[in-house]
Amino acid sequence: MDPAFFTIAELNRLYDQRELSPVEVAQALLDRIGAYDGELHSFIRVTPEMALAEARAAEQELTAGRRRGPLYGVPYALKDIIETGGIPTTGHSKLCQDYVPAADAHLVTLLRAGGAVLMGKLATWEFALGPSWDLPWPPARNPWNFDTLPGGSSSGAGAAVAAGFVPGAVGTDTGGSIRGPAAVCGIAGLKPTYGRVSRRVVFPNTFTMDHCGPLTRGAEDIALFLQVIAGFDPEDPGSEDTPVPDYAAALSRRIEGLRLGLVEHWYASGAHPDLMPAISAAVEVLRGLGAVVEPVQLSSLRDYTDCKTTISIAELYAIHERDLKTRPQDFGRILRNRVLPGALIRAEDYVQALRWRTVLAREQALALKRYDALLTAGALGGADPADPNRPDRLRQRAQHHDAVQRRRAASARHPVRVQPRGGAAVVVADRHRPVFPRPRYYASPMPISRRPTGTAATPTSPEPRGHHAN
Repeated sequence: MDPAFFTIAELNRLYDQRELSPVEVAQALLDRIGAYDGELHSFIRVTPEMALAEARAAEQELTAGRRRGPLYGVPYALKDIIETGGIPTTGHSKLCQDYVPAADAHLVTLLRAGGAVLMGKLATWEFALGPSWDLPWPPARNPWNFDTLPGGSSSGAGAAVAAGFVPGAVGTDTGGSIRGPAAVCGIAGLKPTYGRVSRRVVFPNTFTMDHCGPLTRGAEDIALFLQVIAGFDPEDPGSEDTPVPDYAAALSRRIEGLRLGLVEHWYASGAHPDLMPAISAAVEVLRGLGAVVEPVQLSSLRDYTDCKTTISIAELYAIHERDLKTRPQDFGRILRNRVLPGALIRAEDYVQALRWRTVLAREQALALKRYDALLTAGALGGADPADPNRPDRLRQRAQHHDAVQRRRAASARHPVRVQPRGGAAVVVADRHRPVFPRPRYYASPMPISRRPTGTAATPTSPEPRGHHAN
């Protein structure tokens, strides 16, 4: 029995029926990674000894009739900007290629407590911006076509799940970095509500818009994965202390009567010709199941991307300023060129962009008072070619629109899910969270650039780079 493409839900049932064991699954997936990832480059580091040890521990408890949660004995992998104690966390960058954190990120602690099996650390764009070819590791490729990229910046996560290396992975999303790989790799991805999943200690991209979330093969697995990693973390200044609902239980609700707002004008022009028919077919399926789907008008994609970019570029520069001044040659070309303009953002521009974000968030919140969710395209085009000589994708109009399409929800910081059928993205209101962020979210006191130069870190040397409180 080949477990490569079993879902998390299916693995749970097979474990319960004693038809598969966690050790069998972990070993089979390690063998698959060894056989095929040499071309795909989805992993920066595989952790076979740890994976098998965790799988054996889970198997023993499952045999004894004990289960800690829906990910017990289930393999997963982590985007390599999520810190793991004793395991290098590189950010896919020369700047951190020798950095070994002393402790796990909070979400990793939750996964370990839930009995999940860590298979390794995944490729990413450099500090979640890219892609670049002038880095210590090559960029991940798309398993559907090795001549294309799997989207980003959670590139390895999208590729590994789609290739059958792991049934689930954790990525991060600031302006589309979970949703993009989900769209072009044909899997499911969720950018949760801001503050729902802890970002301590995760390398930051944009303090006030970073999210951690799962990539899996479908909505049921998204619910099971989120159940484990969601929750309040008092040491993440952006975390919200609200109850975590039973996500899987919500999947049994009927679609009949669900009200959906269709944001059609975001993909009506400039999209791939196959996109409009695919979304229309998905809408008809929803209507056939009893959902009410109506058009809704929001601000233009240009408004959303200008707001998001102004905030991100200023915060990115603040994060990387020290290294840009002292080690600029160690950055990849794409990241260096994207971050440097942040030095020119004026304080008044940044403040106005924060205010503008509140206006855009309020716009979506008002729409979500009338609708249960908003439906639109998750991406406007296909996968980018894996061409190291290709200009920065943000300078090309078609791909720029594709990035904009994902940033329209990033600015509002509502949860967004991309489904593998029809390339649709769904923006949903989290009824268990306040709509608007509190001002404290804007003041994440993350230390900048505390890593050794050229030597491995020890538990007593550099402090973690990720989001954390004073």
